[in-house]
Amino acid sequence: MEQSRIQALGDELYQAMLSREAVEPLTSRGEDISIDDAYHISLRMLERRLADGASIIGKKIGVTSKAVQNMLNVHQPDFGYLTDDMVFNSGEVMPISDRLIAPRAEGEIAFILKKDLIGPGITNADVLAATECVMPCFEIVDSRIRDWKIAIQDTVADNASCGLFVLGDQAVSPRKVDLVTCGMVVEKNGSVLSAGAGAAALGSPVNCVTWLANTLGEFGISLKAGEVILSGSLVPLEPVKAGDYMRVDIGGIGSASVRFA
Repeated sequence: MEQSRIQALGDELYQAMLSREAVEPLTSRGEDISIDDAYHISLRMLERRLADGASIIGKKIGVTSKAVQNMLNVHQPDFGYLTDDMVFNSGEVMPISDRLIAPRAEGEIAFILKKDLIGPGITNADVLAATECVMPCFEIVDSRIRDWKIAIQDTVADNASCGLFVLGDQAVSPRKVDLVTCGMVVEKNGSVLSAGAGAAALGSPVNCVTWLANTLGEFGISLKAGEVILSGSLVPLEPVKAGDYMRVDIGGIGSASVRFA
């Protein structure tokens, strides 16, 4: 795909984010878009965000659990960038009505790195050695693609459907919790909504971070010390609207909550 077209599509997605008006799927327009093209479209969208004053604070992998893959009909993980204007503290009110188009919440485990990870060739042991702590997290994903009608190229181009995210108040060493068997319970408006375990995300959230480090390494991108890495949902996506309240509890790690406005 020509550079001018990549730039135009990245600009279109950026404007869709600002205006909160979704666009037709990029993959429905009769153009051949590779995952490499899609990644470079996402970089153009990121370039626009950075030019407007945002800064990169981390990266994410998405579409890691079978439940989410089946919901979206996307059967491989995606990846994107996190910026400082996306993050909220646990318990804060999140203004999704002003920021997002079609928000959906998912419970995740966030990794905070203390060392760089430069793929390819990264192992799970490397990830654990590079991780300062893990934290409970809600990611509120959003799609600038109309009605979430996405192929893998659409979501990669759209910065892995990144919206906003919430980090919990607790942080623990990844070596003090079994990240495969740890249980997650998600509540919405006071009722239990869903439950999952670490194994739901590619067998372990550590596998997810390893995959992300190696995949981005092929593009010359590293995971950096101090960054937040979102490792993918352990439960199905849940549509949310203003007035909803959600809480996630993860065994051995802690909890996070968010109220939507």
